[in-house]
Amino acid sequence: MIQRALNQKTAPHLSYEAFLDLAKALGCVGVEPRNDLGRGLFDGISPREAGAMAREKDLRLLGLSEVYPFNDWSAKTGSAVQALIDAAVESGAETFSLIPRVDGKATEDGVRQTALRQAIREILPMLAGINLFGLIEPIGFASSSLKHKAELVDAIEAEGGKAKFRLVHDTFQHAIAGGGTLYPAYTAMVHISGISDPLPALDETLDAHRVLVDGDDRCGTLAQIAALSNAGYDGPFSFECTCPLVQTSGAIEDDIRRSFEFIEASLAQLRTDRAYR
Repeated sequence: MIQRALNQKTAPHLSYEAFLDLAKALGCVGVEPRNDLGRGLFDGISPREAGAMAREKDLRLLGLSEVYPFNDWSAKTGSAVQALIDAAVESGAETFSLIPRVDGKATEDGVRQTALRQAIREILPMLAGINLFGLIEPIGFASSSLKHKAELVDAIEAEGGKAKFRLVHDTFQHAIAGGGTLYPAYTAMVHISGISDPLPALDETLDAHRVLVDGDDRCGTLAQIAALSNAGYDGPFSFECTCPLVQTSGAIEDDIRRSFEFIEASLAQLRTDRAYR
């Protein structure tokens, strides 16, 4: 079995406690609560209490989401980053998420790299002396200012941030960005979702198309999971589905369980096939 995890974006209408109960019922190792669901992080529960609630259910707070756009640096951005760091430390979360701007601005070669490195340089001192990673997620949309992992890893290493920053591999974003090099040693989280709608071109799909992974997935999610695992990644795989039909399903627990089981059975079959070649 993979290490199952759940991002709150997949079940945004559940209360924080109900979200934890869903993750527990699904056999998840942990969760990713969010601050962008139209209400406060943890539904306004104090971070300390929210962390204790998760641990009582044997769940890790794998990460808190998110600061956007982290690579458009300003005093306001710095305050948002510090607030999320504080919440992560108080709750006992392991990471916090940083999302690049996707508004079509600052995408030019040279401009985007400079902005990215400045943000990393500004955040590094905030992480001094605390056991916390900043997770940066490349976004594959055409309007994104950070599409490719190679550019991110170059920036982290150039700023001496290897001890404090890791990346998120998102199977959907990786697919629409055209793939590219995997960095398992830098990867601390994998977000999984699929595109089953046969009509739109992959690079024209949006968050509203992101569903649970099934046999019709066009993102190559199973191949990506297998490749990361074979390359040494042994962390969690977290469903981040943003299709309203998934989010509002009256059978969401069964839906997610069925998809996890499909993924695990498919990976087991891949391993069996390789063993007999």
